[in-house]
Amino acid sequence: MPGEVLSEDILPVPANPSVPLKLGPGLRHTPPSTVTTTFAGLLSVDRKKNAIWVEHNTGKYIPIPNDVVIATIHHSSTDSFHCSLAPYTSLALLPHLAFESATKKTRPQLSSGALIYARVVSASKYQDPEVACFNPSTGKSEGMGELKGGMRKEV
Repeated sequence: MPGEVLSEDILPVPANPSVPLKLGPGLRHTPPSTVTTTFAGLLSVDRKKNAIWVEHNTGKYIPIPNDVVIATIHHSSTDSFHCSLAPYTSLALLPHLAFESATKKTRPQLSSGALIYARVVSASKYQDPEVACFNPSTGKSEGMGELKGGMRKEV
């Protein structure tokens, strides 16, 4: 929690005493040897690098598989649409054939700025998320696809 003083036994002990302790985000050093947290989160320690930091939720959306989202089409490439799930996040991929009964001839033609209702199929910290406009277990759209009419409002 913010303002919590870390005890000496939590701090990593370097193999080489000449290597200084590296404090990362979320920690503040108060001389002579007090280390205090500045925001809430999970305390992470890397003993090899003699580093310590606080990992926290920054408030941005992090996609998780099976989340249902409303995405904005950013642009299209040869085999997929690139969608924005939230501001300041990487673009999600929506394959052209990720719609109910879609083929190369019957795939939807979505323009930039179109809104879609989709489900996150895969998401990883190391790669862009992938979304689809159908339920993979049934193959049915279940109301997913392009949203027509109405207005979009930022909250």
